[in-house]
Amino acid sequence: MRHRLFIPSATALLFALAACTQDELADDNRLPEGEYPVVIRATGLSVEATPQAAPSTRATVDGDWQGVQTVALKMGDAVKEYTVTATDADGYKSATLSCENDPHYWTNRDPITVSAWWPLDDTDITRMPAVKVAEDQSKLADFQNSDFISAENQTVKFDDPTLEFTHRTARVAIELKPGTGFTSVDGATVSLVSLSTDNENPTAINTYHASGNSYEALTAPQTVAKGEPFIRVKLGGGNFYFRPQNDVVLEAGNRYKYTVKVNATGLTLEGCTIGDWADGGGEEGAAEDLGYNYDTTTKTYTVYNADGLLAWNEAAQKDKSINCTLSADINMAGKEWTPIGTDDNNSYNGTFDGNGNTITGLTVNQSEKYNAGLFGCLGSGGKVQNLTLENVNISGTYYVGSVVGTNFGTVSGCTASGNITGTETLVGGVVGWNKGTVTGCTASGNISGRRNTGGVVGENVGTVTACHATGDVTGTEEAAGGVVGWNYYGTVTACYHVIGDVTCPRWAGSVVGYNGGVGTVTACYWNDSPVPGIAYDNGSGQATKVDGTDVTWADAVDAMNTALQSAGSEWRYELTGALPTLKKEE
Repeated sequence: MRHRLFIPSATALLFALAACTQDELADDNRLPEGEYPVVIRATGLSVEATPQAAPSTRATVDGDWQGVQTVALKMGDAVKEYTVTATDADGYKSATLSCENDPHYWTNRDPITVSAWWPLDDTDITRMPAVKVAEDQSKLADFQNSDFISAENQTVKFDDPTLEFTHRTARVAIELKPGTGFTSVDGATVSLVSLSTDNENPTAINTYHASGNSYEALTAPQTVAKGEPFIRVKLGGGNFYFRPQNDVVLEAGNRYKYTVKVNATGLTLEGCTIGDWADGGGEEGAAEDLGYNYDTTTKTYTVYNADGLLAWNEAAQKDKSINCTLSADINMAGKEWTPIGTDDNNSYNGTFDGNGNTITGLTVNQSEKYNAGLFGCLGSGGKVQNLTLENVNISGTYYVGSVVGTNFGTVSGCTASGNITGTETLVGGVVGWNKGTVTGCTASGNISGRRNTGGVVGENVGTVTACHATGDVTGTEEAAGGVVGWNYYGTVTACYHVIGDVTCPRWAGSVVGYNGGVGTVTACYWNDSPVPGIAYDNGSGQATKVDGTDVTWADAVDAMNTALQSAGSEWRYELTGALPTLKKEE
């Protein structure tokens, strides 16, 4: 916003000058030396944050010239200190710049080039000071005293001596709203962070609590890079950050107004406007919520929306050791997802922690490719844990699972629901092919494939422990199981399947379709499927039907927990309703 300076005390002189005739002035436009002092009129300075000389002289942040005592005025190479005189006639919105003892003088009636600034450099009045704002602007005086104004190289006319001042700082306003997990934002403290330290400016600024849920700060003009934390809110013992998706360009004289929701999982941007200094109204800003925070030390993305998850996906495609932690439920409906990890030579080896949150609407279409799922291939060092996938739609050829297509690592505490389809083999509700560990996982929905199709794991040569599934499992050729389709050299311990049909022309089992080699099935159960617990057993199998009479779910829970304890598992079942549920011991 541009602002004008006006100088009331010189009104009589200005009138006198206007009354002079051509004859009364020197010839050829010249003026008598030392006869016409330069007096500048400044008007319209709505200085919401112009520095004050003393806190007592400026009571509000509404802004005026009251309390601003002097400015530096430059003509040619000469700089002189000019007095600011303001009156209450217009609420101190106008002022006169004049110098009583040693003013600049008009030498002729030609326009002159003038610069002026506030505040002055006490050590050298001839130098315009660099913009250096206060680190702590929480007090009104410190907020106001962080303002810098100037009128640089402007043309001033003899008969209309006017200067137009502008703010040399940028003004950032933040409106807080309570979001998920908060009913109020009372007691919040708000800071701007990741700021430029040019000219010894602070890297972070504590804002002024203007009123209600509104906070403001003044900054030096600069650009805050996308992805960097920009707004920090401390509330309820937590720190929450907003990271812009695009560079934030803070230009002098503009006001940037952000409306931000504080959620237990982080900050989300509701709106941004960029406008003039007074009200911030104007065009919509380009700064959008990045959707994640990134810790360079731990190489961890903390993700709280779909854009953030896609950003992590992009990064993980290049570096498959980058970790991810969800801090909110995420809706991926309508988003295109590329599985991470294509094969055992290009597998993901970081940690993905759902942190108890849910991803909804994940869709993967790998109709002509192997390894379909949230992860295509999880390496031996990879972990996926504490995650719920809801309403997924996963399709592929070989190695198809909601969480992982091919698993050499660790999948634990994951739940999946939806439709999982493979046109060929190795299709599972959680993992398609497992050579690692799958523990404490559940699946529900419709699982279909040609061969080796399972409610939790399609084919297992690793360990599957404390898992259960509901829903239909369909194999069009051979080896379909309610929990595991094909178990070969693997172990399946304390798992069950209920509420759904298992169908396959060859080897349809309510728990395991085919158990061969040295495969073991221990303390596993099913209840309402007409097919046997293990369709073909050439290994060591133990699957029992819960008929409600000879064997109850209470019996099954006791047996499964004994097996889990013997296996050294942290997972246990409890029977609080009709069916057993899983919990992890602390």
